[in-house]
Amino acid sequence: MPENIGFQVAFWVLAVISVGAALAVVLLRDVFRAALFLVLYFFIVAGLFVTLNADFLAAAQVLIYVGAVSVLLIFAIMLTREAQRGSPSNRLRIPAFIVSLLLLGALVSSILSRQNWAQVSQVSENARLPLEGLKGTTGALANLLFGEGGFLLPFEIAAVLLLAAVIGAIVMMREK
Repeated sequence: MPENIGFQVAFWVLAVISVGAALAVVLLRDVFRAALFLVLYFFIVAGLFVTLNADFLAAAQVLIYVGAVSVLLIFAIMLTREAQRGSPSNRLRIPAFIVSLLLLGALVSSILSRQNWAQVSQVSENARLPLEGLKGTTGALANLLFGEGGFLLPFEIAAVLLLAAVIGAIVMMREK
């Protein structure tokens, strides 16, 4: 039971820090520093996944968002001229604020309209992974994807196609 309390405390601490990092991404005028706070936010979301026993999602979060998306954003910012100034006219500030308020209202109304949250947390027996002996989700998903009758070949083909796309993008940018 004390382990459960530790995970709950870690979850709430990470949740509060994630809100602060997300606000920093939105409110900072320096685009590069906002991108660095976005990297921090992605790491915190991975930590939240760990506290929820979703280790595969945490690993995917770090590999995809921190390792790929964040690096791509930072390179784009560094290669853009005068990116530090941002949008001096601030033409979209009020429409973005209105859309944000509408999305917040929709989220709050959907949370409040849900009558019985206990049903959401129950997992049916059919939804469980067939490999109950493995700890965590990473091993079970790995055996399902790459084990007997898995999807190793399509996974490798997708990796080669992504590599070809990255090399093609680099070649196109070098010509300019």
